[in-house]
Amino acid sequence: MKIVPPTEAGIGEAAGAIRAGLVVAYPTETVYGLAVNPFAEEAVLRLFAIKARDAANPILLIVANEEQLREVVKTVSPPALVCMRAFWPGPLSLLFEKSSRMSSVLTGGHDKIGVRQTSCNIAHDLCLAAGHALTSTSANRTGLPPALSPADLDIEGIAIVIDGGVLEPSPPSTVFDPDTGKVLRQGAIPEKTLREALDGRMKAEG
Repeated sequence: MKIVPPTEAGIGEAAGAIRAGLVVAYPTETVYGLAVNPFAEEAVLRLFAIKARDAANPILLIVANEEQLREVVKTVSPPALVCMRAFWPGPLSLLFEKSSRMSSVLTGGHDKIGVRQTSCNIAHDLCLAAGHALTSTSANRTGLPPALSPADLDIEGIAIVIDGGVLEPSPPSTVFDPDTGKVLRQGAIPEKTLREALDGRMKAEG
């Protein structure tokens, strides 16, 4: 496991590892995450293996911009667009119909995929350097506490760690399906705040 600084060179080296099908640990706006190329099924399977993650448990993605989002989803519904405009970049993971390019391994066999536009500069730059969306599952084995620093990483199979220092404890991203209105995971964005944003759109259109 090699630790690199969050410089252009360090991030570029990490992006190269991702292109080679390897696993990279990196800081996000909440905890350290694990990145692989979500378009490479072999890399996704490697990620599930090192986390000892249940195959039925989907993995979220992060993107740097809307262009990267369009590569991994089939459509963006009006309610989803409202949430994107109100809360992105930030800790809100939205469910979309997945693109046919995305492996069902990544989504646990479901037709929808969770994506957020990251507000973490290092994660954002890593997405740009890789050239596409990245996985954003917490950097820990399933059932263990998430890592808040490189020193916390206790998992085999990580090729490179981007050292973003020690992160402050914070809630995970909220996971929300804007088309059904269901909150799948309570997190940093309160449900009430989501409802208010969507209600405001309906009133504006009414």
